[in-house]
This record gives sequence, C-alpha cells and structure tokens, in this order.
Amino acid sequence: MAALGLSGCSSSEDGGVLTVAGSTTVMPIAEMAAEQFEEETGTKVLVSGLGSSAGIEAVQNGTADIATSSRGLTEAEAATDLVTTVVALDGIAVIVNDDNPVSGLTMDQLRSIYAGETTNWSEVGGDDLQILVVNRDEASGTREAFKKIVMDGTPFDRSAAVLPGTGQVRDVVSRTAGAIGYISIGFVASDFTSSTVKSLAIDGVAATEENVENGTYPVSRDLYFFTKGDPSGKVEDYIELVLSDEMSQTIRDAGYLPLSDASYQARAKAAGAEEGGDAS
Repeated sequence: MAALGLSGCSSSEDGGVLTVAGSTTVMPIAEMAAEQFEEETGTKVLVSGLGSSAGIEAVQNGTADIATSSRGLTEAEAATDLVTTVVALDGIAVIVNDDNPVSGLTMDQLRSIYAGETTNWSEVGGDDLQILVVNRDEASGTREAFKKIVMDGTPFDRSAAVLPGTGQVRDVVSRTAGAIGYISIGFVASDFTSSTVKSLAIDGVAATEENVENGTYPVSRDLYFFTKGDPSGKVEDYIELVLSDEMSQTIRDAGYLPLSDASYQARAKAAGAEEGGDAS
C-alpha cells in the first residue's frame, strides 16, 4: 500500500517512477522486468502483489500505472478505457500433499470436490481421508480463472478454506494430508521453502509446461497487463521489455510461457479464431 501511495506523488510521467500492482501470479514477471528496466533506464519500478482485482482498481483510480492480472476483464471493466496486453501463458496446477496417493482427477471429479459434493479421498481412489478444500479469495484472478475453466457455473463449496495468496495455499497443502488447492504451475516447485507439494494430472494430462504449451492441459489461462488508455512513455517502454525476446528465457525460467514464443503465438491465434478474438 505504501507503493501505491508513492505513485500518487511521483507518477511515471513526472517523477521517473513506475508503479505496477496486482496479481501475485504475475508478480515474478513484473519484478524481473522491473530489475532489468531499472538497470537499463534508471527508472524506479515499484511492484506489489495486491490481487488482480485490486491492481485493476488501482489503475482505474490512477494510483498505479500498470495492473498485473491473472484473469481477463469483467464486462463492466471492459467497458472502460482499460487497454489489455497479454504477456504470458500459464497453467493452473491442482496440488495435493506429497503423501496423497491420488495422482490425477477428471475435470468432473475436481468440480465435484470444489462444489463440496465429493468430501472424502476414497471417493476418487485415495485413502479414507476427509478432503480439505483450499480456495482463493474473491480478489484473486487465479480463482476467477479456475471458476471459469473448472467450475463452469457450479458454485464453490462455501465451507472451503479461503486464503489470500499463492504462497499460503502451497504452505497449507504441504502441511495438511487431506488438502487440495490450486496454484500457478510455476509455483509448484519452489527454491524458497523446504515444503513440497505435488500436482495432479487432470483428465489424464499432467500439469507441465510442455502440456500447457501444446494446448493439451485443460486448466490454463493468459496473464495480462492492463493500462488506462494506450501505454506511452516509460509505461510503454516497460511493457515492450516484458514482451521482448530479451525477456523470453527469464519468463520461461519463472515457469511461464513468454508471448514471444512461436508456439504461443500459434496457440493464441487459434484461440482467437475459435472465440472471436481477445484484446491484445
């Protein structure tokens, strides 16, 4: 929040400071680009992970220059002057405790678990153990993407544990035998903690970068930057850095697929033809 306050006093146009706020999922990309941008231009970039919805609101009210988001715009948001830039592709991994013998679920089974209809792991081939459903809060773009892709209109179980960030979900699942959660594929393996989790195959397809890239893994989504109006000046320069070939391997190392990859370009084109296109 201090970062947001700073942006109001020193905007990208008059103070040489960029403020980037929003999704914790997209935060690694924004931070890596910020470090490189500062080295190359001397412009300070303030990055904060407040959640996708909070980031979008910050851009709308002028307290941030760029919103990072792991969901697309709502109908109401799309009716404003927000401009969309797709920056990467990500898969959402469904994670369980390492000791859980279940290795995969069908999409129907996953939906049933998150709806509160399936409550014991024995119902899906596991041990006789109660399922602890871990969900994200309503500000989360990952939750919105999961809701759209997996739930498909079915309401979430209201008794599920609700956590505010990716790290918290991963930590709870790693420590709780019967827990299930969902996080970005890029966060399944982490060098910053000794706790471990495992991802489940969905409809027989493993949650891997390769399967997200080739379009076979069903729980995947675009990652976005949003700006108020067309980006210009330092904002435009920063976004161009993120989309450049120079950043491609860095983004891939973080567990995401960079937009500049030819394979992603082909996938995005196919999706646009199928769905009538999306803002870019």
